[in-house]
Amino acid sequence: MSEKNHHDKLPIRMLHDRVLVRQDTAEGERRSGGGILIPATAAVGRRLAWAEVVAVGQNVRTVEPGDRVLYDPEDLAEVEVRGTAYVLMRERDLHAVAADRFEGSEDSTGLYL
Repeated sequence: MSEKNHHDKLPIRMLHDRVLVRQDTAEGERRSGGGILIPATAAVGRRLAWAEVVAVGQNVRTVEPGDRVLYDPEDLAEVEVRGTAYVLMRERDLHAVAADRFEGSEDSTGLYL
């Protein structure tokens, strides 16, 4: 079963303004823009994270499954479904949305986050 199909068949229906996301990467080592390896133990300021939207409640208006969203990992509630870890949050806790459907629209700022 492919990863995409695995998410399409989750036995969950989100309620109200809730958003279920899958984190892009696990916390750990990362590379700077110049290629310098930054260890997971390095002290950094508050860092936001990207995730893929897997499911949304009926009152969610700004994101759809498949969108990438920016959120604060300090304010998260994790849940495990079928051995995969997800993050549950309210729509208002999202900071930004990245989706192909915004390309060329008036809502798009053209900035890279």
